[in-house]
Amino acid sequence: MKTLIFPTEELRIFFRNGRFLLLFYFNYWRKQLMYRKEIKVIDCTVRDGGLMNNWQFSDAFVRGVYNSLVEAGIDYMEIGYLSSKDAFDDKVVGPLKFCEEKYLRKIVGDNNTGLKLSAMADIGRIRPEEIPQKSETVLDMIRVACYVHQMDKAIYLAEHCMDKGFEVTINLMALSKVMERDLDEALSDVAKSRVPVFYLVDSFGSMYCEQIEDYARKYHAALPGKTIGIHAHNNMQLAFSNTITAIIQNCNYLDATMLGLGRGAGNCPLEVLVSFLKNPKYRLRPIVQAIQDHVAPMQDSISWGYQIPYMISGAMNEHPRESMAWMESDKKKDIVGFLQSMHDSATLE
Repeated sequence: MKTLIFPTEELRIFFRNGRFLLLFYFNYWRKQLMYRKEIKVIDCTVRDGGLMNNWQFSDAFVRGVYNSLVEAGIDYMEIGYLSSKDAFDDKVVGPLKFCEEKYLRKIVGDNNTGLKLSAMADIGRIRPEEIPQKSETVLDMIRVACYVHQMDKAIYLAEHCMDKGFEVTINLMALSKVMERDLDEALSDVAKSRVPVFYLVDSFGSMYCEQIEDYARKYHAALPGKTIGIHAHNNMQLAFSNTITAIIQNCNYLDATMLGLGRGAGNCPLEVLVSFLKNPKYRLRPIVQAIQDHVAPMQDSISWGYQIPYMISGAMNEHPRESMAWMESDKKKDIVGFLQSMHDSATLE
């Protein structure tokens, strides 16, 4: 006679009439049933976090984040921007605003790892001819960021990058401010393009789960055969839950940052996302180690994450530039004053 017992983490099969005891751990099997293999995680710690310190990261910081992502099995690291040197002052911004090859190789060598490297290109801040050939760089993917009126230029630049050998995405910013007619026209143009990945971006951290669900469904319907991504900001404390909603709606490119480091209120925290995904290829400990060694100490000099002014700008569906300026001023503790200033501004408009 045998008895089968199914505890939480293991399957034990006991044979009463023999001395044989089999212990079969099925944690790996359980996780296989709980994740979607199409999902890719893109870490934006350095690229988005650089908006808080003008990309003035030490080499040790960037290398520490990179090494931890390699060890953690993350799919992509967005290491910075590709920008024209005449668009920014290199005495003000750090080297990862430009992602010059010499600096990248100083950090990652030839990047003979499973981690792919990405850079973002803003429409209007780099010329197509300044994009290198894929064979000339350790970068693997270029993500083209644009506003809705720039979609034709974004498609041109993205396909130009594809012709040079790169993976590409288009990230439509400020979606919560886009009129439906303009969005429909933009999606129609993307549908006709060769661009394989299109991003749902909550730039102002103003969206609720219902909006993410509606936009994701709209994107899928308009862009059959293309992959949809999600980039969420945390002004309303909803970046993680909005990312989960996007996952449920079959969005497979997921952006996150360590400890939520990013512009203003920050982003979906990478460590929370990895813990949620239950994918056995991802490892949490290297991420937590990098947070302890590199990211958390930055909180002594840089303030990001949930703050009332960021919440107010998110609730009002406004760009966080005013809230960020307020937080950097000597009035940052006067949160009532910020609320009043935002309402007065809205009234005057």
